[in-house]
Amino acid sequence: MRNKLATESLFALSQPGRRGAEFPAADVPERPLSELIPASALADKPTGLPEVTESDVIRHFVNLSTLNMCVDTHFYPLGSCTMKYNPKRHERLASLPGIVDLHPYQNQSDLQGMLGMLYEMQEMLAEIAGLPAVSLQPAAGAQGEFTALLTAKAYFEDRGEKRTKVLFPNSAHGTNPASAAIAGFDCVQLASSKEGLVDLEDLKAHLDDQTAVFMVTNPNTLGLFEKDIKQIAQMVHDVGGLVYIDGANMNAILGYTRPGDFGGDMMHFNVHKTFTGPHGAGGPGSGPIAVRDFLADFLPGPVIHFHPDADETDQYTLETPAKSIGRVRSFYGNIGILVRGYCYLRTLGAPGLKAVSENAVLNANYLKALLKDVLPVPNGDLCMHEFVASASKSKAANGITAMDIAKRLLDFGFHAPTVYFPLVVPEAIMVEPTETESKETLDAFAETIIKILKEDPEFLHQAPHSTIVQRPDEVVAAR
Repeated sequence: MRNKLATESLFALSQPGRRGAEFPAADVPERPLSELIPASALADKPTGLPEVTESDVIRHFVNLSTLNMCVDTHFYPLGSCTMKYNPKRHERLASLPGIVDLHPYQNQSDLQGMLGMLYEMQEMLAEIAGLPAVSLQPAAGAQGEFTALLTAKAYFEDRGEKRTKVLFPNSAHGTNPASAAIAGFDCVQLASSKEGLVDLEDLKAHLDDQTAVFMVTNPNTLGLFEKDIKQIAQMVHDVGGLVYIDGANMNAILGYTRPGDFGGDMMHFNVHKTFTGPHGAGGPGSGPIAVRDFLADFLPGPVIHFHPDADETDQYTLETPAKSIGRVRSFYGNIGILVRGYCYLRTLGAPGLKAVSENAVLNANYLKALLKDVLPVPNGDLCMHEFVASASKSKAANGITAMDIAKRLLDFGFHAPTVYFPLVVPEAIMVEPTETESKETLDAFAETIIKILKEDPEFLHQAPHSTIVQRPDEVVAAR
């Protein structure tokens, strides 16, 4: 049983007169605070900060840290998030003095090593994408989407075209329509086919000369590869539109196919997902975009150029594209995550990246096969890197919902999968095991779900039972 003091708030632990440090008597004359700070800047009364010792503070936060679930402590099959293991060597390399002691305001001649690394990162991402021009600036995937849409908008405006619509399937990540709306486009949602893929007839019905961009994730959020992607791209191109590939699921196709090769004009990478930047608890992220050459002039600046014949202090330069949309982030992007991604790519190389996708797809299909009898998967016999099962069968039989299963998994030491997304699957349970998990872990996870589904439904409705924070009242939370 956990000691209650271990998780009390610092305010609850506060006792009058307790201090973290004792200061010696002043050896200079004291002056009233009112002489040093204007009255307008002084509080009317003490702020009520907790009075605690240093050991209270340390024990409080260390105990709280043990309550966290992360990829270093638990299996984390959060669908569409690619919670793979983050190699610790990357943390050491990203913390080297030659990296962390740099400042973006230094002269370019002082930053040649860093700029060289980032230039190579641009080149590697361009090769993986099959798209020649890259900007490393966007801070995360959603900002990458937004940046690419602004780039597309500038491209059309430069051509004198006032295209207004962005199309996306109903299985899309919610960031797709959000990015389109913020970029000033009208959002048009398309239907999915019975297979869980883009409905070609519905796409055809909505394509016209007002179509700016069709946004699609491939593989899609159901874990299925859009087999008609080349035909889809051609249909969009025939009306003068651009195809945007949401790169959230690149972990499934590395080295096997490239967005540029199947018709994509723009895409973003989630470096923090696919290329192992730690991103639990919301960040930091990195969402570089790659585009075709005719869009390169509109990218946010600066981008890095290499001049092999220049002096070694000026070989790598920061340059703003001719028709740039301007900056979308301060300085040059989330460099720390880009450095970790660079280390990952250089460590694995092309053969290693193919192995990543092979094992990610293998693990997902193995786990899907273990669970299919108790959690049916409505779409597709085979999946890519993830699958979306449905708890509709258990809900109809005895009232056990996707939320019940997810919450109960916490009691067994597993992070919950994504639930209730995508919306096209009722009682959705979205599972992405990634390539870094063992067969034993996958077996244990599947056995636990099978065991949970045999438990008393009323007991499950109250889960989790062993966590410090219990399930909130859903009705109150919704209000």
